[in-house]
Amino acid sequence: MPPAAAASPARIDTRAFLWLLVALSLATMHAPQDIWDTIRHLRVPDTDDAMRLVAVRDLLGGQGWYDNVQYRFLPPEGVASHWSRLVDAPIAGLIRVLTPLAGRPRAEGLTAAFWPLLLFGLFCALMYRGVRVTFGDRAAILALLVASQTFGIVIQFQPGRVDHHNLQILAMLGLAFCLIRGGFRAGLAGGGLAALSLAVGLEGLPFLALGALACAGDWCWRGRPALPCLTGFGLGLGVAAPLLFAAQTAPALWTATRCDALSPPWLWLAAGGLGFAMAAATAATFDRRLATPGSRFALAILCGIFLIGGFALAFPVCLDGPFPGMTPLVREHWLLTVNEMASLPKSVAQGRWEMLVFYPVVLLATLTATGMAWRGPQRRAWSVAALFLWPGLLLGYAQFRGLYIASGFVPLVAGPVIDRALTLASQAGSRRWGAALLGGSLVSALWLAPMALAERLVPPARTAPDPAAALACQGDAAVRPLAGLPAGTVLAPIALGPSILLRTPHTIVAAPYHRAIPGLTAAIEGLGGTQADLDRVLDAFRVRYLVACPGRPADDLRPEPAFATRLARGEVRSDRLEPIALPGPLKVWRVAP
Repeated sequence: MPPAAAASPARIDTRAFLWLLVALSLATMHAPQDIWDTIRHLRVPDTDDAMRLVAVRDLLGGQGWYDNVQYRFLPPEGVASHWSRLVDAPIAGLIRVLTPLAGRPRAEGLTAAFWPLLLFGLFCALMYRGVRVTFGDRAAILALLVASQTFGIVIQFQPGRVDHHNLQILAMLGLAFCLIRGGFRAGLAGGGLAALSLAVGLEGLPFLALGALACAGDWCWRGRPALPCLTGFGLGLGVAAPLLFAAQTAPALWTATRCDALSPPWLWLAAGGLGFAMAAATAATFDRRLATPGSRFALAILCGIFLIGGFALAFPVCLDGPFPGMTPLVREHWLLTVNEMASLPKSVAQGRWEMLVFYPVVLLATLTATGMAWRGPQRRAWSVAALFLWPGLLLGYAQFRGLYIASGFVPLVAGPVIDRALTLASQAGSRRWGAALLGGSLVSALWLAPMALAERLVPPARTAPDPAAALACQGDAAVRPLAGLPAGTVLAPIALGPSILLRTPHTIVAAPYHRAIPGLTAAIEGLGGTQADLDRVLDAFRVRYLVACPGRPADDLRPEPAFATRLARGEVRSDRLEPIALPGPLKVWRVAP
């Protein structure tokens, strides 16, 4: 061997090293104990996850496909859910396949643990392929690394997260890559994904609307080269949306207006998208007057006025949002107290400094994508990324849940930015340091340090209820002992409702769902009011058990502490409430007739 070759250091295979980092990061995303607790005890991160499993159990137990009523919630009529059976079906299928191998309880636990991880694998495959096509292989690998360190993504794909937000992220990310690619086939796939998002839930509606406007605007500006994507998108959305609606909605409800789920108001908009795409294609073929951007914009504006005007005239109730009929009492003492509905200023005022690992990376990604779309290469990709980030940034300022979908686009921005930082690393000057600082700032895990510092420096700012105490009350160890009591109706704090349905045979009065206003009102007034208020609710709903969580008392509706809160503290008693000693943090009473 020549001396020079012997003295030269071995070169590191950068690609292999990055894949090793990705593998290590993926392996350490979730604590093994969390996975094991999900398998053994059906640990779920949120009330929606618990309610999803309840709906899946009902489906497996023989409840009809079109029957989405939860009959143990406000019995005997029950509460009709607005959730999609299209999400229940694959979860139920996994449980059915695993039951002969592991038994029903373990099959539920395995499914709850690994269904989100399977979806995350699909997310990674989609992210890698999309970024690699546009920005190159190294940027795609770095995007996967950032995805495993982005808390807004990690929490939506953690074990037990069987709710639909992860599917929404997948659908919107797929739509974005279809718009970046362009062409009829990509537009058709994007329209189908948009329809799937609507069928699963309406949280992605603002992102979808901007995507549709971008598709239409691209045609207005460029004309014929952008027509295939517009035509494909309109066809995919306009055909798939009614098909998915029919697949999950009973024929008797096809004409019912539902502002919180895919129904005629939103089918009208989907049909309008199809109509505009067909009008554009027809006009481009037979009318040469649409050869200028001005004439195309005029057609788009005319169709938009017809579409929005028709929506306002036919479905005015939906102009007020997805919660028509919600009373001020329920809005103030339930909806606005839910963490995912909290605004950024409110979260900071409460000392919820965990916002620092969610909001800054979305803000920086949005500004970066916007700047690159203005003056950088690959402007179409950056423009689409910015298009899907801006609504999340603005919605996230008003409501935390607005960050859910937008967080899925952070790796799309961070991967190319960090790739560029690595390219500039060998150069001198401030550009490399600026690129390195921006790339690092897009990794939310690095924001844990300022979050910890803020929590140490400003602990008195926290005024929100103790989240650990609330989770303890909802967990298996706390709620499972209730299953040993004879079945009956339970009045409990609103957040406990889904866990009680999941872990016991009891029926409930209240759970955190906007279609159950009578139950929400009863829980707020009964647990937050006087003894007379509590007695009235106990009688009206034939409550057999009263349950209180001392670590998360109800809001006091009057200047003095609520009777139920003082009852849980042992400061008062009632002759009609017999205490029941059960293990765990919950306080339980049997209600005398």
